[in-house]
Amino acid sequence: MNFFGQTKDKKKILFVCVENAGRSQMAEAFFRKYAPEGYDAISAGTKPTPEINPIAAEAMKEIGIDLGRQKPKMLTSEIITDSILSVNMGCMDKTECPAVFMKNSLDWDIEDPKGESIDKVREIRDDIELKVRDLCKTLE
Repeated sequence: MNFFGQTKDKKKILFVCVENAGRSQMAEAFFRKYAPEGYDAISAGTKPTPEINPIAAEAMKEIGIDLGRQKPKMLTSEIITDSILSVNMGCMDKTECPAVFMKNSLDWDIEDPKGESIDKVREIRDDIELKVRDLCKTLE
């Protein structure tokens, strides 16, 4: 196992956003739930915040996924290199957009849950879940 608790033989999918506090954390959690055998997920950001967005964590907990042990992580060249695919969640902050660093990437253009109501965050959560499930189908 490496620093992120993943084995080298699994193919890693990277989910990125600027703060790694909401969207990319939700995507990582959903991917771990739905991923086909042989795949793992990691998320990171270009300007990670000290903690997970509490509203995003609450929305995930409502559906039985606990983000309480997750911590925002800095996007590094090692994380990028170790990933076979990068998913950019969307860039509201163009100067810190992770997409500029990515190889083999998708851009999902998902709205940032930061500062949003719980109802809006639920919508964002559900959108991320659908996109992750669709992605997993392409990997089987």
